[in-house]
Amino acid sequence: MYAIVEINGQQFKVEEGKKLFVNRLKDVEEGKTVEFDKVLLVDKEGTVTVGAPTVSGAKVVVEVVNPLVKGEKVIVFKMKRRKDYRKKNGHRQQFTEVTVKSVIA
Repeated sequence: MYAIVEINGQQFKVEEGKKLFVNRLKDVEEGKTVEFDKVLLVDKEGTVTVGAPTVSGAKVVVEVVNPLVKGEKVIVFKMKRRKDYRKKNGHRQQFTEVTVKSVIA
């Protein structure tokens, strides 16, 4: 059984026991459970239920493993040749590591 769920504006395919790195969730602590009810699709042993826009009564329960994980640094470098223009900028995305406990449909 799997489901497509929307978390912080991004869609994820979730199954029980799967580990996910989602965009940072505010105000969560390690070991706490969080419920997401924006379930867009549920596949239960071949029976597919598509929501319009969400499946009513369905939710995904996850446990927070690590509330703050930093991704790899991405370097943004802009340059225009012969114009003495250079800009170097770095970005490091913040994630929350979660484990899917159950998919309720």
